[in-house]
Amino acid sequence: MNRREFIKNSLLFTGGAVLLSGCTFKTVTPEVINGISTTKFKDLEISKLGFGCMRLPTLENGAIDEALNQKMVERALTAGINYFDTAYMYMGGGSEAAMGRALKKYERSSYNLTTKMPVMMLEKEDEVEKIFNEQLKRCKTGYFDFYLVHCLNKMNWESTKKYNVIPFLEKMRAEGKIRYLGFSHHDTPELLQEIIDFHKGWDFVQLQLNRLDWKACRGEEQYNVARKANLPIVIMEPLRGSALANLNDEATKILKTYNPNASTASWAFRWLAGKEGILTMLSGMTEPEHLEDNIKTFTNLTPLSKEEDEVYTNAIAAHLKKLAIGCTSCRYCECPVGVNIAGIFSIYNQYMYDNRENKKTSFISHYEALKESERADKCIKCGLCKSKCPQQLDIPTLLEKVHNEYKKVKQA
Repeated sequence: MNRREFIKNSLLFTGGAVLLSGCTFKTVTPEVINGISTTKFKDLEISKLGFGCMRLPTLENGAIDEALNQKMVERALTAGINYFDTAYMYMGGGSEAAMGRALKKYERSSYNLTTKMPVMMLEKEDEVEKIFNEQLKRCKTGYFDFYLVHCLNKMNWESTKKYNVIPFLEKMRAEGKIRYLGFSHHDTPELLQEIIDFHKGWDFVQLQLNRLDWKACRGEEQYNVARKANLPIVIMEPLRGSALANLNDEATKILKTYNPNASTASWAFRWLAGKEGILTMLSGMTEPEHLEDNIKTFTNLTPLSKEEDEVYTNAIAAHLKKLAIGCTSCRYCECPVGVNIAGIFSIYNQYMYDNRENKKTSFISHYEALKESERADKCIKCGLCKSKCPQQLDIPTLLEKVHNEYKKVKQA
């Protein structure tokens, strides 16, 4: 039995009593033992680690592993994690319902549930209310503690105004169906400022902040805009789509030489812990190991020391030397003809920082493992992916680059 199976089975065993009690449909209050660090927000104590629900555990057929997800939710709650972040389209539309089922057995006041209005999907104004009501049913709740306008870039911001999303959400807040209202942002600091100025009722903002994007994607500027507006910040992509948990060999060696007991991911979280105004950091914990490592990091969470920050800076510099494409695998760029954009970029980045002698063979093998219909040369250059990309990557050009590299390596 490998380590993942051991942890998974342990979670399933220890959670048996609660699972059985859930059959009575009575809610229970999870007992928090040695809880992780928290942030004071209004009348709440919010866990500094948020449970991101975009990458829930899955079975071999791709369906959400409901049993494992429920046990991970239980483990999270008993560790003191009380912020759960889902969205309408996460996991092909299955995340909200899965979280509703996982959380229904617990006392509603013991956790904070967050979801988002998918403005990128709207085609007419009455869909706003329809989707919101559907979300309440999916999540098996009467209200959302935190609610966001989802993925605001220039195009989605125009849709937000066009379909009167904010007035409707303010109405929901007045009716008690939303406690705190915010938005997630995927564009320039200038647009961030415009959105903040447009509506004075925002309670918080969700930003993509991490060590890789701090300069390259103007993360520091966005952070400063939010701080100036005194808006608490929920951090998404603190690990940059797991990239900061899987640095290349040279970068990992630098960190492990300094502290062999610290996970690579823990450095990324602790770097962010030194920033003021952070409400919580979201982590998509697909496997029990991810959850356990994060609980360890966030129990008595401490920022990096000056010396550790220098070490981390050196490690990131070593990683960036070979990082090719800044994709976070969020998959908002879903291709209309089925090109596996995130998968292709992941394979290419792995190839670029692979130091093994057989790196080219491995690259070919992984690329050819994709269905032919999913490969980069099937891109029709329609540009839809580029318009949806939160990182503003020129995806069609990058796909062509990857396929040209594949042909070059294949012919060598």
